Amino acid sequence: MCGFAGFLDVRRLTANPQDVLARMGQSISHRGPDDDDVWYCDDGGIGFSHRRLAVVDLTATGKQPMSSACGRYVIVFNGEIYNHLALRAQVQSSSSGVVWRGTSDTETLLACFSTWGIEATLRAAVGMFAIALWDRRTRELTLARDRMGEKPLYWGWQGNVLLFGSELKAIRMHPLCKGEIDRDSLALLVQYNYIPAPNSIYTGIEKLRPANYITFRAGQAPGSAVPASYWSLSAAARFGTSNPFLGSDIDAIDTLEGQLSQSVGLQMIADVPLGAFLSGGVDSSLVAALMQAQASMPIQTFTIGFEDAKYNEAVHASAVAAHLGTRHTEWRITARDALDLIPRLADIYCEPFADSSQIPTYLVSKLARQHVTVALSGDGGDELFGGYSPYQFAPGLWKRLGRLPLGLRRLAAQLGAGLPLSEKASKLLNVLPARSREDFYQKLRSHWPQQQKIVLGTRAEQSSWKQIIDCDGVDRFEDWMMLIDTQGYMSDDILLKVDRASMANGLETRVPILDHRVVELAWRLPFHQKIRDGKGKWILRQVLNRHVPEHLIDRPKQGFSIPLGEWLRGPLRDWAETLLDERILREDGYFSVEPIRRAWNAHVHGSADHSGKLWSILMYQAWLQCHIYQPPSRVR
Repeated sequence: MCGFAGFLDVRRLTANPQDVLARMGQSISHRGPDDDDVWYCDDGGIGFSHRRLAVVDLTATGKQPMSSACGRYVIVFNGEIYNHLALRAQVQSSSSGVVWRGTSDTETLLACFSTWGIEATLRAAVGMFAIALWDRRTRELTLARDRMGEKPLYWGWQGNVLLFGSELKAIRMHPLCKGEIDRDSLALLVQYNYIPAPNSIYTGIEKLRPANYITFRAGQAPGSAVPASYWSLSAAARFGTSNPFLGSDIDAIDTLEGQLSQSVGLQMIADVPLGAFLSGGVDSSLVAALMQAQASMPIQTFTIGFEDAKYNEAVHASAVAAHLGTRHTEWRITARDALDLIPRLADIYCEPFADSSQIPTYLVSKLARQHVTVALSGDGGDELFGGYSPYQFAPGLWKRLGRLPLGLRRLAAQLGAGLPLSEKASKLLNVLPARSREDFYQKLRSHWPQQQKIVLGTRAEQSSWKQIIDCDGVDRFEDWMMLIDTQGYMSDDILLKVDRASMANGLETRVPILDHRVVELAWRLPFHQKIRDGKGKWILRQVLNRHVPEHLIDRPKQGFSIPLGEWLRGPLRDWAETLLDERILREDGYFSVEPIRRAWNAHVHGSADHSGKLWSILMYQAWLQCHIYQPPSRVR
């Protein structure tokens, strides 16, 4: 796990390129506290900066930027290739002249690129990764990202210079980066609490989509290169639903347990101490159980607890840890621990991000890093196996709403607008005017209805999922929702949240449920093995029941949440009031002030809970103060 940044500047517009690369790397030093280096080739105008968190091959032979043995390629790489030993053996058998210098997966990747080429190597790799690869022979730069989007990669042209990096912080360190706010991306933040790929908060800078790679040729005109995919989640979903698993329930449980066990075993390979997050829920308990089943000694598990029993899952995690026999560490955090972190969030997240579970995720990462360098997490189970509650209630609700005339539903939404309503009632009011099931789910997931009226200067039509996600060919509504969430919410919210929170603490996280072979198997499993009797993740529960008694797990889904609404009325009120000051909002010129102030006043006075929608505004305002150094252009 590491971080990298760099640029391709054929016209040599970057003065003192090595100094610039050093500053780009220093800005993400938290991603790699163990080592750093830069590499610059004046012949191609290409430069790499790398920060290393040593996990596999702790010696100097794992240092990056790294050149291939043949001298053709130079690479910087963030992530882990879990099957790299198998790839080494394959390369060795097909090219007898390979001489290995060390044992790192970075060196394995270089040998594979040299032997098989870029796309074949990406298809063969099992892991999480972001890669920048320079080909000295063809003078081409290739950027690539893992299948599910576990590791981040930003890129974009600023004038005639191509910039790229693991975080926007590094890109901002280049003197030619303009740092102009993309108001359409800001509208997406307000709508979803995160900015979906390929958008980023800066104009001209994109997130490379998962399972994509893009190649730039030195001297090529900006904008002429386009990403290509080497794997497709949507294709895996279409194939799986068309070619379902035909065995019995027991056969399916055995098959899934075998694949998950293999994935967990591969992800337990490390040259540093390793553990697991444990919330006591289905997914994290299953990962911990499969780890312990393959370990020769008790594994280390970590959880945080809250003083407020409504938000405290630590007691359940402790019970699971006791049954499995793990070395369990718990941190019972106070409100003060969380509140002290909040002013730092804007710096930790390189673009504005508003999933409030970022707070407990950071704190459990901080706890784990005191004991281990790598932690496995249980993310992915909800999206792949039907765990979220909308997968159970949304189809029925849409069926009932769809029977009512659209005009009547629109009238009811207009009459209810502005009334003091609960969060659930507000959601229902928002979905009433939906024209289709897709529109219904998009509105259900949105925090601010008509977000284009909240963000000044944005385009009204820009935020459709269909513009950013391929979901064609998946007919069942529940399957469609899971596919949408896997490509969007999971990649751009859940995985981004975990990456920034863990890397801010110098901790590597791994997600075995998102091994692409598990993903492909999940899409082959029949629907009734995911959602049964109104309960999601049926088959995951059956696997877990083989390792942990059902009574330790069988309870309503709680989620990694915090008492945000109460804090905004109490200890966070002054902080929030400063960021939402009417004069500041007007001077900044990004938001329509009146609806924000109405929501804030209603929340403070307890007539509604608007914490979810207000958090996106607060996180943007805090991020703006932290990262932007010039006044925005005004839009009135």
